[in-house]
Amino acid sequence: MSSMEIDFKQYELRCQLRGHEDDVRGICVCGSEGIATSSRDRTVRFWSLDSSDKRKYVSSKMLLGHSSFVGPLAWIAPDEEFPEGRIVSGGMDTMVFVWDLRTGEKVQSLKGHQLQVTGVVLDGGDIISSSVDCTLRRWRKGQPVESWEAHKSAIQAVIKLPSGELVSGSTDTTLKLWRGKTCLHTFSGHTDTVRGLAVMHGLGILSASHDGSIMLWAQSGEVLMVMVGHTSIVYSVDAHVSGLIVSGSEDRFAKIWKDGVCVQSLEHPGCVWDAKFLENGDIVTACSDGVVRIWTVDQENIADPVELEAYASELSEYKLSRKSVGGLKLVDLPGLEALQIPGTSDGQTKIVREGNNGVAYSWNMREQKWDKIGEVVDGPDDSMKRSVHDGVQYDYVFDVDIGDGEPIRKLPYNRSDNPYDTADKWLLKENLPLSYRQQIVEFILQNTGQKDFNIDPTFRDPYTGSSAYVPGQPSYASGISAKPTFKHIPKRGMLVFDAAQFDGILKKISEFNNTLLADLEKKDLSLTEPEISRLGAIVKILKDTSHYHTSRFADVDIALLLKLLKSWPVAVIFPVIDMLRMTVLHPDGATVLFRHVEVNDAVMEMIMKATTDPALPANLLTSIRAVTNFFKNSSYYGWLQKHRSDILDAFSSCLASPNKNLQLAYSTLILNYAVLLIEKKDEEGQSHVLSAALEIAEQETLEIDSRFRALVAIGSLMLEGLVKKLAMDFDVGNIAKAAKASKEAKIAEIGADIELLTKQS
Repeated sequence: MSSMEIDFKQYELRCQLRGHEDDVRGICVCGSEGIATSSRDRTVRFWSLDSSDKRKYVSSKMLLGHSSFVGPLAWIAPDEEFPEGRIVSGGMDTMVFVWDLRTGEKVQSLKGHQLQVTGVVLDGGDIISSSVDCTLRRWRKGQPVESWEAHKSAIQAVIKLPSGELVSGSTDTTLKLWRGKTCLHTFSGHTDTVRGLAVMHGLGILSASHDGSIMLWAQSGEVLMVMVGHTSIVYSVDAHVSGLIVSGSEDRFAKIWKDGVCVQSLEHPGCVWDAKFLENGDIVTACSDGVVRIWTVDQENIADPVELEAYASELSEYKLSRKSVGGLKLVDLPGLEALQIPGTSDGQTKIVREGNNGVAYSWNMREQKWDKIGEVVDGPDDSMKRSVHDGVQYDYVFDVDIGDGEPIRKLPYNRSDNPYDTADKWLLKENLPLSYRQQIVEFILQNTGQKDFNIDPTFRDPYTGSSAYVPGQPSYASGISAKPTFKHIPKRGMLVFDAAQFDGILKKISEFNNTLLADLEKKDLSLTEPEISRLGAIVKILKDTSHYHTSRFADVDIALLLKLLKSWPVAVIFPVIDMLRMTVLHPDGATVLFRHVEVNDAVMEMIMKATTDPALPANLLTSIRAVTNFFKNSSYYGWLQKHRSDILDAFSSCLASPNKNLQLAYSTLILNYAVLLIEKKDEEGQSHVLSAALEIAEQETLEIDSRFRALVAIGSLMLEGLVKKLAMDFDVGNIAKAAKASKEAKIAEIGADIELLTKQS
């Protein structure tokens, strides 16, 4: 849907507020008085309208007092005692401060939290604060009134609803609704940390999450809308009375949403920590480059063309600095002048920078000149060798288990990085206590084999003042578990195949339908015009992922798909199976289909039809992926368990296939079955899946991901299932040993996990 259809004016840059010396972390709109911002530079700044240019703001106050970075802010409107109002700030230093905006001085210091303060909000004359220490605290006239453990994991945000209740969001993936210290409701729906919260006037509560989504909830707990579009952690969300929503993310974009659809993305030269609406609808963003930016739709307030051009060029320079060519950074490549130096051997290649591209040249010994070969791009092999996180390649992407029921976190690292800088930035990004810093550094050094990393004896931790941690010394920070930690097991959650070429599917169905129409004997099997438009309507629902929680399927939609699977010739059913594969991922689609499966098991019929020898590869691939996607919905768990033997037998030929996609789908099916049967404590089923996984893992020539998933299934079944002894009898030790010797890092790592299991009694 284009933004034109939604009647939306595009935002443009209005002005940039420079002054902070490090990441800007938080924004607080202070009525029409001005804007307060917080930063990693330990300061809070207050910005007032520039009297000489109403488009701009100037820094009128700097509030100094926090000993570490500052995060959440709240504004207390002016009164007789404080005619210019007050600011409340929370910091990494565990403190909540109240500041007089007239003098710039602290008027209250609220001490009580044990760890970083993540949220501050006003409740009448009281201040409510949230913290990584899992508590909410209430302060009145500078004194603590009450505190309570609101979640079992870190609290990341707190807001107050117009109706008076409080809402907290946590690392435990939930939101909680509070009246006083009583939890009225727990909202479950996100799959990772809930990082930001906001009130959507007249509708409900907005939440931003590390899972990359934004959700709109009714106060009853019902999900009204899911907004998906960010490609990384979403840190913040805010709403305007007009109905617009803005979100800020690690992916460098502030996205503007209307009716659940992203209508504009504002690109930044760094992560967007916070985004807020001004009363007039303008948007303020806080960026990791230390700049606060204001965006407007008002033509009179848009920045001068010179400033707009400067910002565009700043963005393009930033992107250029991150661009790589053939595994090399573009900015590090020599210019065309490098071609003035003759080559030393025939066929010697050299990559030089031409504009924004890397171009390869080859030395022609006979003619004594450099011949142009062509532009260099990162091929699939380049990315295979390196791990990818949030679309960026790294030498390593580690899974870090903080323990205490916290989700596994991803820690990206390059060998050229300073482990101390990496640890600091990562803890900041994940909102984790800096007391973990020493262990994170040790973890990095151990897992990258950098035992000889030189520590700077003059180093002083900017947060604690202590020297750098020396690996090998006893570590006293609590939290990160020292029990045997496995890198890749146990597997949690199910894997699905969720990418689809919907237009291609419809095109193929239409093509096959025309073939049936032309065949007199099969003409009666063809689709009617209303049925064709019905399929188009199904695809429309499936494409609109942001409304999956509210869109519904009619019973006739599913009945039509099942009719085609049953009646169409086996050679032409694969695009219909593919449509079924995607329908199962839709909550209501899966529910409606399940009603049919209970009455008349057309899905088992489809599996048998698609896999009967000689099976078409297209039928095998679409049907095994469809069955794998059934694991997404728990209502199918009983059905999957009941038919396990028939399903695994039907697809067992996939392993011998030369088709890598089939091999990967089979391994994924096996891994999902392992996770399900561990949960169901089904020993017979676990034994069946274990032997299938061992058969895959023994094939060392198999594609990496296929082998990896089978090994994860084996490790998970041994660690949490009932078949560890059986695995030992199957000589799993030798499979682990062979995997551990692999040149592929993740195969070697899971091999080490399984070997460790074999050594435990």
